[in-house]
Amino acid sequence: MFTRRAFTTHALALGGVGGLPAAARAGVDHQHPNLLRILAPHGAEANLAPVAKSFEAMCGCRTELVVVGVGEVNAVLTLEAMLNDVGVDVALPATFGIPDLVEAEAILPLDALAQQYAPQGLTDAMMYTSGDIFDERLWGYQTDGDVFLMFYNKSFMEDRDLRSRYADQTGTALSTPQTWDELDRQMAFFHDPDAGRYGGCLFRTEDKVAWEWWARFHAKGAWPFSPTMEPQIAGARGIAALEDMIASGAHLVGTDLDLFSNWARYQEGDIYANIGWGGTQKSLYAPGSAMRDNMINASLPGGRIGGAVVPLSYFNWGWSYVVAKNSKQPELAYQFCVNAVSQQVGAAAIAQTDGFFDPFRTDQYQDSAIIKAYGTQFLTVHEQAMRASMPDLYLARRGEYFEALSYWLLAALAGDVTAEVALDNVAQSWRATTDRVGLEVQSRRWMALRDTYPADLRKALTDEI
Repeated sequence: MFTRRAFTTHALALGGVGGLPAAARAGVDHQHPNLLRILAPHGAEANLAPVAKSFEAMCGCRTELVVVGVGEVNAVLTLEAMLNDVGVDVALPATFGIPDLVEAEAILPLDALAQQYAPQGLTDAMMYTSGDIFDERLWGYQTDGDVFLMFYNKSFMEDRDLRSRYADQTGTALSTPQTWDELDRQMAFFHDPDAGRYGGCLFRTEDKVAWEWWARFHAKGAWPFSPTMEPQIAGARGIAALEDMIASGAHLVGTDLDLFSNWARYQEGDIYANIGWGGTQKSLYAPGSAMRDNMINASLPGGRIGGAVVPLSYFNWGWSYVVAKNSKQPELAYQFCVNAVSQQVGAAAIAQTDGFFDPFRTDQYQDSAIIKAYGTQFLTVHEQAMRASMPDLYLARRGEYFEALSYWLLAALAGDVTAEVALDNVAQSWRATTDRVGLEVQSRRWMALRDTYPADLRKALTDEI
């Protein structure tokens, strides 16, 4: 299950190290260097290289990286809490999994450690901290600005003949889609396999399909749960969102591809729309990429709610530094986390073109190495999206809620059930999950989470019950 190796760092001029207060550094025994084991997702090795290098230099300790699959970190960390087989100290779980890790008692709360060791102003520049707080306690530090974004084929959009034909067919000029309806219409227009063109390359895999529907549903203008946690997804708006999704499938290609395969497929240059994150941009913008200068970056489509177009931005992934429950050196592990998200070290990590971590601090958008890795147009879009991003479903048993949703979405997309039946089944499953957690506590968490939605979106969403 584990890929285990000693951490080897890349040569990198960090321009100094930072992040730890003197009190934290003084607590390290330099005569007996400690070994820290970090559990991380495959693909993050390059991001962690400058982090480990700076910390080893600062504290005289060694680090070892334990790499697992992108979708396995949370499960491995939960298992490690029970077995303590590897001796993990620091981990990088997906941010949306933190509530489940808390419920499984797999990670340590960081409030006391932060009170003792956190530098003043540590989180002032951090753009998204919602996922690191659960039940009013601190559990981690966000290190990856994973806001969901769109990528459009520039050569398709600028083709004069295609633009003219689109205007004739639709009565509107071709421009970046502002709503999901516009995106679906454009993907349908561009999809012409006989001409070697495809409409889109959106994720419809078991681990990612729920995110597209979640965004489409919010764009219809409803909250997924009432204030008392009654599911509101199986009504007219939820069904319409899923039926739109089903119809759009006729104009997609490569929907079964995993993260890295999606990037490779879009590089072929024959697909109009793709969806992804900053890691997608790093791959597509890399020197030598066929798509490097052939993309238009944009935020997610929004929805026409109450006669007005309401923009939509969605933070649906991210990786957060946490301290494993069974760490024998939680103070040192915490200090590693703090150093990792500090200004200089955090910027060095994000600038790694072979890694998929993205900007998460306001000061990173002016960093020359980061600008070189992403391009200015993308960073402008990314920063705007980060400043107005709705959260993922940060509730206990989030995994259960989304597993049920994903299962029935795929069944509907495959034509096995209708959209109505699929979402009715999801709602039933969600009620059972809520009952297992406890209606009162889960309702309280949900209402607190609703308060973290962007103000404009919060005003646009309604309760149907």
